[in-house]
Amino acid sequence: MAEDITGDMQDQPGFLDDAPARAAVPAEPAQAPYKVLARKYRPRDFGDLIGQDAMVRTLSNAFASGRIPQAWMLTGVRGVGKTTTARILARALNYQTADGGGQPTIDLTVPGIHCQAIIEGRHIDVMEIDAASNNSVDSIRQLNDSVRYSPVSARYKVYIVDEVHMLSTAAFNAFLKTLEEPPPHAKFIFATTEIRKVPVTILSRCQRFDLRRIDAAMLVGHLGRICAAEGVEAEPEALQAIARAAEGSARDSLSLLDQAIAHAAGRIALDDVRAMLGLADRARIIDLFEQLMRGDLAAALAELRAQYDAGADPGTILSELAAFTHLVTRLKIVPEAAQDTAVTQAERVRGSDFAGRLSIRVLSRAWQMLLKGIAEVKDAGRPLPAAEMALVRLAHAADLPTPDEALRLLQNGAAAPAGRPSGAPVGSSPPAGGGSLAAPPRQMMGSGAAAPSQAPRAMAPAEAAPQPQPRIGTIEDVLALAAKNRDIRLQAAIQRDVRPVRIEPGRIEFALGPNGDRGIANELSRKLKDWTGQTWMVAIVQAEGQSTLREQQEAHARERKDNAAGHPAVKALMSAFPGAKIVDVRKRGAEEAEIAAAAVDVDPGLAASLESGDGLHDVDGESYSDIEF
Repeated sequence: MAEDITGDMQDQPGFLDDAPARAAVPAEPAQAPYKVLARKYRPRDFGDLIGQDAMVRTLSNAFASGRIPQAWMLTGVRGVGKTTTARILARALNYQTADGGGQPTIDLTVPGIHCQAIIEGRHIDVMEIDAASNNSVDSIRQLNDSVRYSPVSARYKVYIVDEVHMLSTAAFNAFLKTLEEPPPHAKFIFATTEIRKVPVTILSRCQRFDLRRIDAAMLVGHLGRICAAEGVEAEPEALQAIARAAEGSARDSLSLLDQAIAHAAGRIALDDVRAMLGLADRARIIDLFEQLMRGDLAAALAELRAQYDAGADPGTILSELAAFTHLVTRLKIVPEAAQDTAVTQAERVRGSDFAGRLSIRVLSRAWQMLLKGIAEVKDAGRPLPAAEMALVRLAHAADLPTPDEALRLLQNGAAAPAGRPSGAPVGSSPPAGGGSLAAPPRQMMGSGAAAPSQAPRAMAPAEAAPQPQPRIGTIEDVLALAAKNRDIRLQAAIQRDVRPVRIEPGRIEFALGPNGDRGIANELSRKLKDWTGQTWMVAIVQAEGQSTLREQQEAHARERKDNAAGHPAVKALMSAFPGAKIVDVRKRGAEEAEIAAAAVDVDPGLAASLESGDGLHDVDGESYSDIEF
């Protein structure tokens, strides 16, 4: 009532005539609600769709030739464009110009009369159905009833069924007949993230497209274009971190970018993205990796604590360590991987350096230990101590000496270290030869560390000497000749079934094993004539014959194992590791045979250093290796 009286008084002449005149303030227009980037920059045609070139090419050819199927099945992880592709397909099917012309096409640069309504999801002939909330057989029965009627204004009635894997078994069965023989005016587009849950009877009636994860480099470029359109400045490293966190999802990357713009309130920096997502600093992850590979456990634990205090999750730190370990392994095998735009400069430079200094064995062991540590951190009630214990195992494994190195230390009179010297602090650096990056031993170096020997000069054709004829005096000579000519089947038969009786020039007699093929005699005669240029008589005789080569090898292997088991160093090992057994004994070269005999009183620290199992040497040149625990 007071407002009415005031209004009446203001309408009277002379009201506040002595007051200064005030200009009328125009009313502000109503501000449109903010639209998130994932919706604002949603692709409107196939030209805007990124990362799905194979699907776009197939659809282009299908529409150009008029081979348009009645149903499509779109599958892929979240945020790669399944529902967006379905809407674009609905536009392409119902494309029509204002004058009534047009035909189905994927060239949608000029919007048609139905395009805007389809994009906004309000077209009467394009029905989007959420299968998660309409998963019963009654919902599909209603769809089957409505599909019989012609479209109201468009060319086709298009049914977009999202999350189709949520339909019940009865609903799928009720859908089969309609999907197999739909009316000519109906098209179906299905989208799902769980393609394995869709019955094969449904899949066989659809044309399937697997939408791929979007490459990180492509996502970085896409985010950069959106930042330019929004007038937002962003560091390339920040966009790379967002693209990695999105894991190939365009929608996730745009949602994270939206959040980063609000978090930074200006220029988006890498530190802002790390603080927002709780990520670990990639440079600090590389520092932590180097400390672990160097065996500097005190520095590694301090770095882990510092990153945890800065907001990084322990599980995320181990995951980032595993990712960098994988990157170093890739760089060692495929150096060209460093040119990937998703790899930062620090990862490119330092990763390549680690790849040249660490062996595949060390990297594989670190990867396995990190995977186990990640699982432990996820299940632990206190993640930080679990992560610290994982780093303790990794750091100690990084500088364990090999058995060869331990024996050399024993030969020189030094105690064999169990990972690090006795009495040294836990975080101290290991000694040279203990597996550190500072002084990499044989196990930390690449496989090509040894310098190649000087290759002999190739003999000129004029100097070529005549090839001597192979001399055959034993069954081993026959086997060697078969191996030289790469006849694997004959090699196996000779080793397994032939019991030599008499071998002389031009004649071979042997007894055949119980499971041998009698055709081996004719085959061996023919092959020897081809290989030696002379005729050989090969006969199977009824005699006992000698042992086969395989039986001789097995007997020799048993003898070597028995001899190895009597060695003092091996006895010490067997007593230190109850239940261990010698699996193989191999002959080494003369140089390695010069390693001094291991003393009977083996240092107790040797046991911990023998877990990598490379081998032990005897004074006779025997190498006792592959000890299985």
